[in-house]
Amino acid sequence: MKVQVGSSVLELVQGDITKQDTEAVVNAANDRLAPGGGVAGAIHEAAGPELWEECRGLGGCRTGEAKITRGYRLPARYVIHTVGPVYSGSGREAQLLEACYRNSLHLALDMGIESVAFPAISTGAFGYPLREAADIALRTAIDFLKHQGGLALVRFVLYSSSALRVHEERLREIAADDAEIELIENSS
Repeated sequence: MKVQVGSSVLELVQGDITKQDTEAVVNAANDRLAPGGGVAGAIHEAAGPELWEECRGLGGCRTGEAKITRGYRLPARYVIHTVGPVYSGSGREAQLLEACYRNSLHLALDMGIESVAFPAISTGAFGYPLREAADIALRTAIDFLKHQGGLALVRFVLYSSSALRVHEERLREIAADDAEIELIENSS
């Protein structure tokens, strides 16, 4: 599913974040930026040991912040690392999750990157409810594209068909309420 937001495209696909042809992929990292499980483990494995070598020199990353490295053996030239919140229901997590997306998008823009692929940050081991996380991710990206521009493509790469469906439902609802968003492709 694709929508046009100003001169930018926001796209939802099911797939593998490590195989994306975007200039940057976003790593749902831990605070040490170390290889781990889930998205972080897959990205580190696909990029090779040089990624961990570079990450070790960055001094970690706080929740909501974003840092960038080379992509090494990935198709993407860069990896933007962001640490999502661990969900506890306290209420502050929404602001931190929004910061992950916003800071990653700002970093991409600052680096002159025109295309970026995101996973569903914090929805795996960190336990963030998928529908709530999808709403935050999509609204943050759309708001950024409306007000900042500069990126040709923001792609959300969802690992499962159920995660893709949830994101598609949320995007349809958001687009229906916003005249500035134009549906350009509906794949389902």
